[in-house]
Formats: sequence, structure tokens, C-alpha cells
Amino acid sequence: MIVITRHTVDPADAEDFTARAAEALRVLGARPGFLSSRVGRAADDPGLWTVVTEWEGAGYYRRALSDFEVKMAAVPLLATAVDEPTAYEIVSVPTPGRG
Repeated sequence: MIVITRHTVDPADAEDFTARAAEALRVLGARPGFLSSRVGRAADDPGLWTVVTEWEGAGYYRRALSDFEVKMAAVPLLATAVDEPTAYEIVSVPTPGRG
């Protein structure tokens, strides 16, 4: 599964946001079932960022969120998150070279 959060960040706070994201991802990355993460900024809107994580399954992600250390690192990051659905089940993975 993938988890995609979008964040509204004042461009003047970008450095602080990336530091908070790095800390949250460091802690999440130590949890069972964590596969990968990315942080990106919208090409056309420097105030819109995304944090994407990939997990072996929804149960791993939910258990990670219940961890105390994760809560302490993720809450400051999630304060800037857009309130919308964030967890997505992978339903298709294209095979390279097969269209």
C-alpha cells in the first residue's frame, strides 16, 4: 500500500518542513513493513509538498502509527497535512516493457 499526504507549507518554512519530514520518515523507516519513502514539492506551487511512503500492507502502516516514537515524530509533520484520504491500496503494477 502507499500513503500519500499533501502539505501546505509557507515557502519560508520549507527547511523546517523538510527537517520534520526527515525525522518522521526516519522513525517510520524503522518500523516493520516499511518499504520506502519520498518527499516532493509541487513544480508549479512551491507551497505544496507531498510525503509518500510505501508499506507491505495496511496492518503494518496502522501498527506503525500506534508506536509512541512515531506519534512524537509524525504529529508535528501532520499538522501541515491537507485533510483528505491518504492510504491507497495498490491495484495494478505495470510490467516494464509491456505497455
